[in-house]
Amino acid sequence: MPAKFHSIALIGLEAVPIEVEADISRATLPKFKVVGLPDTAVREAQDRVRAAIKNSGLPFPQARITVNLAPAHIKKEGPMHDLAMALAIIAAVGPPPPANGKRRALIGELALDGSVRPVSGALPAVMAALERGFDEMFIPSGNADEASLALGEGRSGATIIPVRSLAGLYAHLVGLEALPQLVHATVRHDDSAAVYPVDFSNVHGQEHAKRALEIAAAGGHNILMSGPPGSGKTMLARALPSILPPMTREEMLEVTKISSIAGTLDDRSRLVTTRPFRSPHHSASGVALIGGGSWPRPGEVSLAHRGVLFLDELPEFPRSVLENLRQPLEEGFVTVSRAQCTLRFPAKFTLVAAQNPCPCGYLTDPTTDCTCGQAEIERYKRRISGPLLDRIDLHIEVPKVKPEELLGHHESEPSERVRERVRAARERARQRLTKDRLFTNTEMGHREVKKHCGLDSESERFLLTATERLALSARAVTRTLKVARTIADLAGADNIAKQHLAEALQFRTRR
Repeated sequence: MPAKFHSIALIGLEAVPIEVEADISRATLPKFKVVGLPDTAVREAQDRVRAAIKNSGLPFPQARITVNLAPAHIKKEGPMHDLAMALAIIAAVGPPPPANGKRRALIGELALDGSVRPVSGALPAVMAALERGFDEMFIPSGNADEASLALGEGRSGATIIPVRSLAGLYAHLVGLEALPQLVHATVRHDDSAAVYPVDFSNVHGQEHAKRALEIAAAGGHNILMSGPPGSGKTMLARALPSILPPMTREEMLEVTKISSIAGTLDDRSRLVTTRPFRSPHHSASGVALIGGGSWPRPGEVSLAHRGVLFLDELPEFPRSVLENLRQPLEEGFVTVSRAQCTLRFPAKFTLVAAQNPCPCGYLTDPTTDCTCGQAEIERYKRRISGPLLDRIDLHIEVPKVKPEELLGHHESEPSERVRERVRAARERARQRLTKDRLFTNTEMGHREVKKHCGLDSESERFLLTATERLALSARAVTRTLKVARTIADLAGADNIAKQHLAEALQFRTRR
């Protein structure tokens, strides 16, 4: 009679239970076979499982072993099924560990000595197990910190047990030595103790750019900075995370799930409590930026979810790669289609892009002559399409800082003070958008814009005139209203006024 245990398989950011069956039959020559659409890592589990069982002092049958991973139409990836496969084989040899009426799920990679190694995707796997009604979930002890986050989501009645070794797990199941349950660890929401590489107080001058970044942080708006080399564009971009408000628990859970799937969690904490900052090189491919592969994985836009995606030297990115940004900038997610499946990854990030005004970089520099011809400048500008630029809310010029400002002793406003204003503005937006299940103004759709961005007659006439003179598209008008709503939030105003619209419109002007 085949022995059965459950594991968890990952499909994008979703996780589904997998039934692991093991059958032992007599054969002239011993053989170990895994079926059920396994990838290479799953097939290689044969050698890991065999050595782990033997080195744990448990019996391994010299017979024909067939392990089936059901349902067979779902591709199984990675080593996270090792633990369930080993227990299924041990139970098939007999006698099986008593179930005591409990539904159990197990994930974990086995080392040759029988110890259990951490795996990627533990958090979504644990959440899926709890949502599917499993009574006990066994996980590697190295994944305990991230798994503890799932315990704080209001789920009760389920037990999560960290496992260090196969022998220890077997002793627990047969009642020889009980393993301690995982206790929910309190996660600090406030990132006031976080250390950022660049503080706003380190940036001298550039008050106009700082104001634009404050608006971008408060509303989650995208921003493009253009200026000569050495004007401080990169420094300004790296200072943006220091003024972003702490993530809510829901945001932390989203970001940690993505990092868990991608295998980028910090081994020391296993929990993402600060907003991500991703800065891919301009040589990055479309798959690296958007996500994909033979079995799709999250790309840079998803790894930057709820944080910042910084694209330096924007025109140097291949145009075909940049055009992939249209969907995430407009809809907040990425759809990756393959022959086997179609997956959707979240991608709600703040885009911060930087570029030079021309190939040599000195077109707008008053102290250095530009060596580019007009045709070169036009070709350089055409590397970024109009539809992509239309999706960027704030366009600013970043001039070179004057020497007296750079070397002066004037103290710039620190990030902490700016962050308080940003936090207050986001709180106003959150209270307004709670019923719509949105976090920031930039996430508003047409229905929410119509509901929350109403104008009086004077402001409406002003916007109509500006739309005609600046030849704004319908998308540009909508995004201008969102930026104006953020500016009003920063000012503590209940309604959008003419001055808020005027400031928002000055950031739409592209030179």
